[in-house]
Amino acid sequence: MFDPAKTRIGVIGLGYVGLPLAAAFAAEFPTTGFDIDKTRIAELGQGLDRTREVDGEELAAAKRLRYTADPEELRDVNFYVVTVPTPLDGHKAPDLTPLRKASESVGKVIGAGDVVVFESTVYPGVTEEVCVPIIEKLSGLACNRDFFAGYSPERINPGDREHRVRDILKVTSGSTPETAEYVDAVYGKVIRAGTYRASSIRVAEAAKVIENTQRDVNIALINELAILFERLGLDTREVLEAAGTKWNFLPFRPGLVGGHCIGVDPYYLTHKAIEVGHHPEMILAGRRINDGMGAYVADRVVKLMIHKRISISGARVMVLGLAFKENCPDLRNTHVVDIISQFKTYGVEADVWDPWVDADQARREYGLQLVAAPPQGAYDAVVLAVAHREFTDLGAAGIRALGKPDCIVYDVKGVLPRDACDESL
Repeated sequence: MFDPAKTRIGVIGLGYVGLPLAAAFAAEFPTTGFDIDKTRIAELGQGLDRTREVDGEELAAAKRLRYTADPEELRDVNFYVVTVPTPLDGHKAPDLTPLRKASESVGKVIGAGDVVVFESTVYPGVTEEVCVPIIEKLSGLACNRDFFAGYSPERINPGDREHRVRDILKVTSGSTPETAEYVDAVYGKVIRAGTYRASSIRVAEAAKVIENTQRDVNIALINELAILFERLGLDTREVLEAAGTKWNFLPFRPGLVGGHCIGVDPYYLTHKAIEVGHHPEMILAGRRINDGMGAYVADRVVKLMIHKRISISGARVMVLGLAFKENCPDLRNTHVVDIISQFKTYGVEADVWDPWVDADQARREYGLQLVAAPPQGAYDAVVLAVAHREFTDLGAAGIRALGKPDCIVYDVKGVLPRDACDESL
């Protein structure tokens, strides 16, 4: 029934996940990339990817990839792949609006015999309980009779040039055994690292959401230990290095936990857990710890300034980095903004420098005006929040030179020599 040789791919959502996947698919299949952002489509047509995940050479090589903002151009597709974001709302509950809208778009154009695969991170059950019914209602078709569904969770790591989409093992699944085999075969054509076929869509959904929940809980433990060791007068890096000499000690490090995955996915799982009557104590405790680390960093910097008799009211601080991780322009769920917000509660003025981030996007999303070239010797404290290569290339001396002679240097990322900063997380 399914013939990989006749597959025509449609990728819905051309962000950090969708664009690299579409470019990979285009090496083997005719591929249409759809996004509601017309500016994004125009940029891609000119060979420009603002996420910096796919360079101009790679885009030029994707000869079988076309871009569109018109959903009607998806009608000739028979294998739909949905890669839209799954954010949180203001109450940290799952916001399925992008997923519902994408399902509506698919439902309006899907045909008999077609397959739709979801890659967006969700809690177990969303594909079959939320997305499929929307498609059925708008198309008039029945799942597993007229069209078929699958789930293959994305594992993109923004900014990672070593682990690209083709080099990350792919979990696949389908709504019927035949669909699962077909979905696996299609992905197997472009994923060099191989595939792993899960027994059901719900298993694949659960596997994805716990990948990041596991990391979140482990980082939360190390963050709590870092807070404890500071009070005990111990260097967290020294303690972790000593503990790391045991073969099975996991190498997690303290830090801000942001981005579209680790800081978000646990809330999807806890939402479903509470819905079925289970209170997920450990997961929520980890989230509380990690969500509070930005404020903790700002509090520590202020205390260090007080110890040096630096006046807090009207003080100026340079925050190096706004993106949620190094060498990446991604601003989604960045917790650097929590540091900045906490400084404001003390009356401290925070300037932000991030050469990777789009200044207009920072202004739109967070109301922040980035500085293009920070003055030297102007700041009472310098916070290395993101370890962009531009900052690490400055070295400890270059970073300290941004501040006044007696300034505080706080290293959130733990990349500076211990004796070159006043404190690190």
